[in-house]
Amino acid sequence: MCGIVGYNGNTQAAPILLEGLRRLEYRGYDSAGLAVLPPGGGGARIVRCEGKLNGLREKLDREPLNGVVGIGHTRWATHGRPSESNAHPHRQGKVSVVHNGIIENHLALRRQLETVGCRFNSETDTEIFTHLIERRIDGGARDLRAAVALALTEVHGTWAICVLHDDHPGEIIAAGHLAPLLVGIGEGEMFIASDVTAVLDHTRTVVDLHDGDTVRVTATGFELYDAAGHAVERKPRQVDWSPVAAEKLGFKHFMLKEIHEQPRVISDALSGRMSLSQADVSLDGIEIDWTSVRRVIALACGTSWHAALCGKHLIERLARIPVEVDFASEFRYREPVVGPNDLAIVISQSGETADTLAAQREAKARGATTLAICNVVGSTIARAADHVVYTHAGPEMSVASTKAFTSQLTVLTLLALHVGKRVGTLSDERIAEVLEGLSALPQAMLVLLEQLAGMRTIARRYMHARDFLFLGRGLGFPVALEGALKLKEISYVHAEGYASGEMKHGPIALVDESVPVVVIAVRGPGYDKVVSNLQEVRARGGKIIAIATVGDTEIADIADDVVLIPAVHELLQPIVACVPLQLFAYHTADLKGTDVDQPRNLAKSVTVE
Repeated sequence: MCGIVGYNGNTQAAPILLEGLRRLEYRGYDSAGLAVLPPGGGGARIVRCEGKLNGLREKLDREPLNGVVGIGHTRWATHGRPSESNAHPHRQGKVSVVHNGIIENHLALRRQLETVGCRFNSETDTEIFTHLIERRIDGGARDLRAAVALALTEVHGTWAICVLHDDHPGEIIAAGHLAPLLVGIGEGEMFIASDVTAVLDHTRTVVDLHDGDTVRVTATGFELYDAAGHAVERKPRQVDWSPVAAEKLGFKHFMLKEIHEQPRVISDALSGRMSLSQADVSLDGIEIDWTSVRRVIALACGTSWHAALCGKHLIERLARIPVEVDFASEFRYREPVVGPNDLAIVISQSGETADTLAAQREAKARGATTLAICNVVGSTIARAADHVVYTHAGPEMSVASTKAFTSQLTVLTLLALHVGKRVGTLSDERIAEVLEGLSALPQAMLVLLEQLAGMRTIARRYMHARDFLFLGRGLGFPVALEGALKLKEISYVHAEGYASGEMKHGPIALVDESVPVVVIAVRGPGYDKVVSNLQEVRARGGKIIAIATVGDTEIADIADDVVLIPAVHELLQPIVACVPLQLFAYHTADLKGTDVDQPRNLAKSVTVE
């Protein structure tokens, strides 16, 4: 959600900023803009536009921005509709600002500033920063970083900001609080970004800002200050993602590429963590006294919440520890009962999800130990957690999550085995059985992807349906929820996921020949009951798409379309069963002509509530 890029160096800034913003497109946006300080002095020049980056690029062709210091932004509207006037950067006097986040007290600050003569040119909360900083400078502050830090003391909310000032042409000031921001270290040039993917073409060495940090960035280095205003040093980290990982590599969309990356992703998530000879799992050196954990609370949003539901099933079944799954967005608003013997598992692809981060802090404040499962090394959630396990999925560019979901399921399976071993609920034989199944999973996924070419034909058959039902039982229920979510996200088709046993408690009233029903009908516990559900749908004229196990000949007599998946260990079925649903959603969206990678109204990283 929103994107920031800053550059201070020895070459033209505008092309670098524009390319950085292009790499952040997957986060979702509705407008964009650049501000560049011209050589030889003079005020910063700004070019902005509503819509996609192609529009901004065309404006820059007509109105070139010359200079080696600049900032750029892609905006996802919160306060104020999408428009050029609401696009960033915002400017007041000699101050130019870009901002990710939300100023919670912006209405009070706006009224206060208007009473002293400040005039606003947009509907945004961000413009408040420009006035606050300008007033600090006019009040005699000579140090731009200090002026920004003082201005921020008046603000309540979340922010990642970059600031230019016409009288300080050699520096960019950046600050972060509850929103991701990093400094990229180059040779004779420096970068600022809200996401490392924006700078991977130029540097792999980055320093993450902590909450409350401010930083002065010049062409040759940076000075970092903590929330108390003390100069600090933070150890840089090396990013091992390659720029090519953020390209489509011949696939029509990032989503399709990422679906096909899942065999490699699962292999990476397993690498170095399994020992078949010792029937054990090692998870990045985490050391938790699992025998003292009375309860696990899983906190997540969206797709990660569906992964958490699978995690509940796995941990309770293999480790016999009770698990509650909470929407992170609701958790801290209900006075949750959490204590020192609870473990909060927070799951987030980006590690920056605002609701999940807030829930994590709430659980920690109430005494719980926190364990993060996320994809991005050094992310805010990872830094705030007591323990962290990375999924190693690599950059996920499409807004609709695919490979991040399967990597989360893989890690949760490993976690359940790891815990079961330590609390004594699993024999070595049972652990080895599941580990062998995991070892075979990447190859099974490769075979499955080769066999799913027919998903486009099935998608074409049902693409005009206005409503879908997705049904699943046990571990198939979270898969049904995820399948429905994928279809909604990118096809804009109404779809709902239900536990199969709940169908007779309401959803069956919707079934007729116009409502296709997608059913997770893999072999295993509850299979016979799922088949019974299918018979009920068929009796009412419903069209059935069944996800079934290779070798199942019975299901073809009931379903209109059958998609077969490999026979894998029962606990691993969600990892393969979700793949045809991902492809069904993808092909439906592509056939309907929607923006698959950047669906309307959605953002990749939801960094504001």
